[in-house]
Amino acid sequence: MRVKKMFAAGMAVTMAASVALSGCSSGSKTTAEASNAETGSAAGEATAKSEVKKPEKITIMVNGTVTTKANNRDAFEKRWEELTGIDLEIIQPDHDAYFDVMGQTFASGPENWPDAILLSSSYYTGYAQEGALWDMTDTWNNSELKASGRVTGEEVIDNMKIDGQLYGLPVTRGNGCITYVKKKWLDNVGLQAPETYEEYLNMLKAFTEGDPDGNGVKGDTYGVSAAGFIGQEAPFTNYLPEFYQDAYPSFELGADGKWFDGFTEDSFKDALTRLREAYAAGYIDKETLTNGTKDCRNKFYEDKFGVFTYWAGTWATNLKNNLEANGKDGELIPLKPIKELGSYVERTAPVWSITSSCENPEGVYKYFIESMVDGGDMETLWSYGVEDVHWSKKAETILENTYKEGEFHQRESLEQPGTQYTKQHIDPMLSIVKWDGDPGKDTVAESAKESQLIFNENCRQDIIVPSSDAMATYNGDLTTLKNSIIADVVVQGTSIEEAYKRFESDGGAKWSQLIVDSLNEKASAK
Repeated sequence: MRVKKMFAAGMAVTMAASVALSGCSSGSKTTAEASNAETGSAAGEATAKSEVKKPEKITIMVNGTVTTKANNRDAFEKRWEELTGIDLEIIQPDHDAYFDVMGQTFASGPENWPDAILLSSSYYTGYAQEGALWDMTDTWNNSELKASGRVTGEEVIDNMKIDGQLYGLPVTRGNGCITYVKKKWLDNVGLQAPETYEEYLNMLKAFTEGDPDGNGVKGDTYGVSAAGFIGQEAPFTNYLPEFYQDAYPSFELGADGKWFDGFTEDSFKDALTRLREAYAAGYIDKETLTNGTKDCRNKFYEDKFGVFTYWAGTWATNLKNNLEANGKDGELIPLKPIKELGSYVERTAPVWSITSSCENPEGVYKYFIESMVDGGDMETLWSYGVEDVHWSKKAETILENTYKEGEFHQRESLEQPGTQYTKQHIDPMLSIVKWDGDPGKDTVAESAKESQLIFNENCRQDIIVPSSDAMATYNGDLTTLKNSIIADVVVQGTSIEEAYKRFESDGGAKWSQLIVDSLNEKASAK
């Protein structure tokens, strides 16, 4: 089977990941793709004409956005099984290693694939192109959910279609990252929230060379940290947006309707220069290259740095609560985009996909994916967790907050004692369905509302980059090379000229052009 051979060739954690499907260059359809087309077209008829068979067991692969072991995943799994009568097996790698483990799982062959998997848009396009995902187009079109009238974000779902076909269903908007600044740190160095790059850089300088944390020692902090200089998934630049501004490291669609590689543009070279200079000055955490998101959060809570670009909405409250739980001041200022940045980027929504090896995809769609947003007990479970474990209506005091009998409230976090939960997998503020019975609708913190509002009013939607045979063949190696060059420039101080000579000599320029040509050829053929 070509799909199995292709995945066994190995998958790199990449940037534009249609990314990781190396070793495949034929333009012919895979056996799995052909099977997908037949299964997808028949699925709607099967759903419409007959009762969908209820699975006895469903296996899923998820990242840390789904309730983790540390947060009593066993209770979550037990409650899900009580509601469905189906055995649920959860495969959940460490959050920061998710893409690596996911790639290894697909490479090991279809017999080892889960029934359903949570995918970012980058990986979604590549896996769909290679026939690893079940075509759910007809099933969605004929679904009870679509017919219910409860879907408020159908444009989000439409945005996930590849050549008109749907291979994964998002249950929330994509959301994105917004820059948070510690207000007390600004006050301590006598500055206002920055509105331009010059002011932003001046703030980082003051946070690095002054005494922003007020401990009487100058120079023992730094301005900003991030989980890598470039992200592992689109939109890639979202953790350090003020440095990248209008630059982008992967493939973009120009105003003229033509695709191009942003890495080759002068704007990206300018961004690398900004990053290199700020890193050399000590404004950026020296461990940024190897940081995971958890590393950054912990350093932020410990007051090691003062500027953190992270998820809008609920995470504003999480960051505030964790700072205060650590004995630090929790007041944060969510910044509007600086002038040179213009807008934040809303990522393409993550999707729940069903693999092409699943024996009963219609059943998994109905009883697993669609049930997540049922407007009842299951949606409560995916949004808030298990009653009396993650949330409660009992009269009790949680972390000095007293609740009356019948008053919905989040309980103390098992993973982060001293804080209360704010959500589980589905953030109700980002849900794409109307949920009149949301039991926690009146509990959203003002900090979360403010952050989400600022982001929503100052963001633009990312777009899916289609896959192609050239993308599948070259983009894994191309992305690895780009990441290496970015690290060399920023950390080692390699000159821009030398870096791009290496891009040429190591094959990057050739691979990039082949992919651009294939994308434009595909676009012109429509």
